[in-house]
Order: sequence, then C-alpha cells, then structure tokens
Amino acid sequence: MNGYDAIANILKQEGFEWLACFPSNPLIEAVAKVGIRPVVFRQERGGIMAADGFSRLMAEKGKYGVFACQGGPGAENAFGGFAQAWADGVPIIFLPDGPGTDVTDTVPNFSAPANYRGIMKWTGSINKVERIPGLMRQAISALKNGRPGPVLLEMQRDAMGGEVTNLDNFGSPQKYITAPSKAELRATVKVLLGAKRPVIWAGQGVLYAGGSAKLTELAELTQIPVITTMPGKSAIDERHPLSLGAANRTAPKAVWEWLKASDVLLAIGASLSKTNYGINIPSGKTLIHSTNNSADIDKEYPTDIGLVGDAQKTLCMLVDEIKTEIGEEGRKSDSSIREAVAQVKKEWLDDWASLLNSDMRPINPYRLVNEINKAIDHETTVFTHDAGHPRDQVMPFYTATVPHSYIGWGKSTHLGYGIPLMIGAKIADPSKFCVNFMGDAAFGMSGLDLETSNRNGAPITTILLNNGTMGGYNRALPTAMGEFGAGNMTGDYAGVAEALGGVGIKIEDPNEIGPALTRARQINFDEGKSVLLDVKTQQELKFSTYAD
Repeated sequence: MNGYDAIANILKQEGFEWLACFPSNPLIEAVAKVGIRPVVFRQERGGIMAADGFSRLMAEKGKYGVFACQGGPGAENAFGGFAQAWADGVPIIFLPDGPGTDVTDTVPNFSAPANYRGIMKWTGSINKVERIPGLMRQAISALKNGRPGPVLLEMQRDAMGGEVTNLDNFGSPQKYITAPSKAELRATVKVLLGAKRPVIWAGQGVLYAGGSAKLTELAELTQIPVITTMPGKSAIDERHPLSLGAANRTAPKAVWEWLKASDVLLAIGASLSKTNYGINIPSGKTLIHSTNNSADIDKEYPTDIGLVGDAQKTLCMLVDEIKTEIGEEGRKSDSSIREAVAQVKKEWLDDWASLLNSDMRPINPYRLVNEINKAIDHETTVFTHDAGHPRDQVMPFYTATVPHSYIGWGKSTHLGYGIPLMIGAKIADPSKFCVNFMGDAAFGMSGLDLETSNRNGAPITTILLNNGTMGGYNRALPTAMGEFGAGNMTGDYAGVAEALGGVGIKIEDPNEIGPALTRARQINFDEGKSVLLDVKTQQELKFSTYAD
C-alpha cells in the first residue's frame, strides 16, 4: 500500500468513521476504500468546524474529528478554522496535502507545519514513507493527551507515493490520566471547607473528562455554588439549585454577585485565560486552580494552590477527601446557600420578565429565547449560539441540562461557526435535535453548508435573527452605518434554505415560534431535511451584565 492507504488504515484502526474534507486530497479516496465516509463541505472552514463540533461531543469517548484538504490554497484557507479550534482547545487532526519535499521550501510555496506552529499542539511533515507509522503515532498521542487542541501532519506528495512495509510499527497510542498529589488535595479541602463564601468555576475540561456527575456531587456535598465558563456550559444542570449559570461577557445576575462576593474560587477544567468574551476574576480571591495543563497555572492570575491533573480524577479525589473530613452527607442539610441562589435567580428573571414575555413586533430576541426554552426537549437537544449579539443574548437565558446539551464557544469568535458546528454534532449523535442560533450576518459566512447537511443526511435547525443589520455596530460606526448603511443587510433566508434542499419557515408573530420549532424537529427526523427559521427580530441593545 502507498502512504495514503497506510494513513487510511491507521485512521480506521483508531476508530475514525468519517472524514471532513474539501475539495481535493488523495486521502479522500483512500479512506473511502477502507469504509471511512468522506463528507465534502462547501469550504475548508466548514469542514474544520464540523470536525470541531464532533470532537466536542465525542472526545470524552475517545473519538475525534479529522479534516483533510489540498495543499497550498486549501491549507492557507483552513487557517481560520484551526485558529478557532486552538483558541477553544478542541482536539482535531489535520491532514493536508503537501507540495513535495523538493519544492516545499521554495518561495512562495506554503509550508503548513511552518505556518501553523503557533496554533497547533504538534506539527509534522511526512518526508519519507517509512516515517508514517511513527509520525501518525505522535500525532494521535498529542491528540489524546494534555491540553486539548488540533494537531497537523502534512503529507508530502512525493513521499506518500512510496510503498509502506512497516505499518505494524504504528502501535495505538494510549490516553494517560494524571492526578494531583495528596498534599495538594488536602490543602485544597482545608481551604474550601474553611471558606466563608466559596464558589466553583467549572470549564469545558469537566465535559471532556466526563466529570459532570462528580462536579455536581462536590457541589452538593459542600454546598458550594457553581459557575461554568461559556465552553463549560452544561457541565452542571442549570436547573440545579446550586447552579449560578454560565459566564460569557453576559451572564445571569447570580454569576456576577457570587463572583464578586466570593473569598475562595476553585477553578477546575478551565485555563482561566482572559478573553474579551468572558468575565475576569476579581482580585482578592484565594485561587485554587485545577487544570491538565501546568502552563495554565499562574498564567493570568496568581495561584494559591495548583492542582495539575484530569478534571474527573481530581473531582473524584476531592469528593473522597471531603467525605473523610465531613462525612458522607457533608453539608447537604444546610439549605441557606440554595435559598440565597434561588432568591437572586428570581430577582434576575423578574428584572427581565418584560422582555422575555414581550409581544413586540418585530420580535424581541429575549422573547425568542424564552419561547425556545419552553418549546424544546432540553435533554434530547444540542444547542449552540453564533458570534456577536446572538451569543450575548441567548447564553445567559437558555437552560442547559445534560452534559453536551449546549456547545458554548468564543475565545476566538468566528461568524458562521454555528451551522457547521451543528452538522458535526448531528454526525456525532443523530438522535439529537441539533439547533443553531445565529444572526443574519453570520449566515452569510456558512449558509451554503445547509446543502452539505441535506446532502449528507445530517439535518439541523437554524434559528436566524433577521433584523437587517449587524447588531450594535450603529454605536461603534455611527457615520458608516447612519449615512452609508455599511452594515445593513437583507435577504430571503428562508428562501435560501429552500433553494439548498431544506425547509424555510418565516416567523413574524412570537406565538408562531413554539409551533415552528416543533415542526422543525419533525422535519429534521421524519424528512431528513434541514430547517431554517427566518425570525423577523428587532435589534436589542440591553444585555445581562451586572458588573460595577
């Protein structure tokens, strides 16, 4: 077999079942021959983001997304998608074609490893066919271990044509689980149990590690309330009386109040990287930071106790140590924290009741979110936002319940991410109702991949806020917007969905939202078609921020 066939066989051995790709790469034919399904997207970024969505749901189970494209312009155009995956810590393997070892360093040929090193965990290039087993072993080991992130292995054309005779040298890499020391755990437990107003800050590492049940057990045992990051949203059921909600730059009132008043913060499964799309931790806290990446410790904030290790393993050890200190039931009988959280949640929802129940036309975005919450089955739905105002509006108010029922993202906020992300989620779990919430500007970045979803039997539902403008830009660009209409855009988005083989539904009355969602789910599952709900909305500039 040649090099492409060898890589296809390794991917098959490692459990890869599909390949996101665009448009041309000899690996596409090679994987098809071994029964791995190639899914061709309408552009490179769409394929990468679908692989991203797949990994977010499946990495906990040891399954990952893979993307292949042509060298040169394909690898160049893929950069943005992998920059997003790098920023958000998503494990994907990237297998671009290479120009050949004889010309790869000739200007202006594009060297993928050289140019991607800043946004990859690991990069390599196959310059000799006999190196394929060893390089694939390194790539997949990097994919499975440490901080999640994308890896790249370039396939040089001249090397790939040779005969592979050493495939048995591959050896499937294992995933290795690390854990903090007993001394660090005991110090953590002492601080947590002695705190006056502690709070847990849970990131997506809890989801990747499958640690949601243990996170909930820790919260109940200690009666410490939980904030999740945006990528960590759904790590705890947000209906739980100790859930404060998720923190984007918008968040429920309880998040703001507890974060400000807390004396001790236990961050677990989170990098604590500062971002424009998150809340910074106020000074003056005793900080316990648990992460599987030692480089995160003391990176942005002074750390009092560092716990380097897998999130679930760390949570298990903390629970066991706390039970030793305060018994099997711990502080479960103390209802004071639960009552205080409930009171703040009620105040917050009362503050927003007029918008959440608004009968305005065009439809207010918060009424739209409220109707979504009432209409869908949260346990069988995977929901995501897109970038910009749709993210800021939906994220605090949408209720995430079971793990991975919400995909939050945003350290790098690429418009159009939601559609391919949900295609990847649908491929990961066809039993789920996969829903994307996006603005009209974002649709222009990835709308054509609705055809990809229809062609490949991965139907999704997109809720599009059609307000005819780029939300909030009239404040930042008053002359450009006011005199020239620079960011105003229009379109028959429901009509576009129909033209791409799906179903488009126009909504102007808020009372139509619930029935339309019920119909969309039925169409997704019974007819196998993607649905776009083209919702006529107004621009809304009020956000759930309670910072001083």
